Amino acid sequence: MSEFLIYNAIFSNGHFERTAMGELINKGGGAGKIYSVPQHPTLVAKIFHDKSKSQTNRQKLEAMLQNKPNIPNIERGGKTYVQIAWPEAILEDDEGFCVGYLMPFINTSDAVSLDHLMQKAVRRKQNLTEKYEDRLAAAFNVTAMVAALHQCGHYIIDLKPSNVFVYKENMYVAMFDCDGFSINGENKRYPAEYVSEEYIYPEGQNQNPEDMGQSQDLFALAVIIFKLLNNGIHPFSGSPRKKDSEMLSIQERIDNNHYAYGMWPDKYQAPHPDSIHEYFEKKTLDMFERAFSKDPHRPTAKEWYTHLDELSHNLKQCKKNPNHAYFTNKGCGLCAVEERVKIRLDQIKKEKTEPQTIRGLKIDELTTEKTAAFKKEKKRETARLKRLAYFLVILYISLWSIAPVLLYPAKTYLTAHGIFIQILALTLFLKLVFITLDKAGIFLPLLKNTVLTNMLKIYAALITVLTFWITNELSFGSFSIY
Repeated sequence: MSEFLIYNAIFSNGHFERTAMGELINKGGGAGKIYSVPQHPTLVAKIFHDKSKSQTNRQKLEAMLQNKPNIPNIERGGKTYVQIAWPEAILEDDEGFCVGYLMPFINTSDAVSLDHLMQKAVRRKQNLTEKYEDRLAAAFNVTAMVAALHQCGHYIIDLKPSNVFVYKENMYVAMFDCDGFSINGENKRYPAEYVSEEYIYPEGQNQNPEDMGQSQDLFALAVIIFKLLNNGIHPFSGSPRKKDSEMLSIQERIDNNHYAYGMWPDKYQAPHPDSIHEYFEKKTLDMFERAFSKDPHRPTAKEWYTHLDELSHNLKQCKKNPNHAYFTNKGCGLCAVEERVKIRLDQIKKEKTEPQTIRGLKIDELTTEKTAAFKKEKKRETARLKRLAYFLVILYISLWSIAPVLLYPAKTYLTAHGIFIQILALTLFLKLVFITLDKAGIFLPLLKNTVLTNMLKIYAALITVLTFWITNELSFGSFSIY
């Protein structure tokens, strides 16, 4: 026992007592250390690191004692489940400085942070429930907690899965560090100090935590619900549509409103391939649409509470997998995702079993002798293609050179169709020739030389003009406008 740590405890009903600190349970984060309290086994003490904020801390704690949310402990199966570590008493030293507070003890060995529920691999590792209805229950319980806080005018602000704990047995929710919330006092609001990226609403990109209120909570709550219902997928994650797109962080996607699961496709990204949002009820999708837009009328915690309650009572059990459940007649989205994953894994497995090759040779069969033989054959092939290219270029130039002679017998037929028809036909023919020259580079390396191909195109164009001129027996006076 830390006998030298003895403080005065002042409870909300005015009761005063001397309270000794017990063992150090947790060194705590940036705010304070956690001690056991032998006099009150169901309570623990949080002692602030910084005593300089004594007056501000006291005022905020007094406001919390006066405006306590209706979030009672739950008794079930002979066990007590504490849902929130709300202050029970203010602790002060003998000099009158506020040094911390007493709060209910939450046994973290029975609970895990909410983010452990999001991913299947983590659930398996932590031996957590795989039932989809339990993730829906967790979402419902978080919503109930937020609704109770909002009813008192309190806001969490730094609402994220790692700050919310769920009891493994029943998905009841537990919350710590309530002194970090934005607290509604009688004549003043005591702001929050922290907020975390990936959960900050779009309007908050230029705001400090002190400036944020209920809308921030409603945005973060909707993100948590989306992730719990949709395989841990963040509503602003997805697959960029263009390979050369800048890789934006989740918060940058939020700031730019890149929500990919709404009524209209997002220009930056497509939905995550494992998303089951298409299997949600329309009302659910509509509520997410409201939550993730810049519309100030986001669904309240109470609206989510009512809707999730309706979903839990209308949830359909999957006949194929007892851990699965679904909402609509579209069927089980979880089964659909598992089938897609299976197809992808089979494809990967198939690719691994297929022999890998380099230029037609199997990698596991490559030897120094075979590599040398391959290079020699490749060299011979290149030489053959080069000779063929020279032959074709000479043939090309020769044919164009005698084009006027070849077309002379058809002179009467050509001139009978008029000059403009001839120009159109010759233009289309030249276009075809140019396309052929461009494509020829794929097969004949020599013709990849753009200088050569451009010269051949110019030559063809000049001969075509000359042939047209001779065939129609034109002179410079033929185009006179006088």
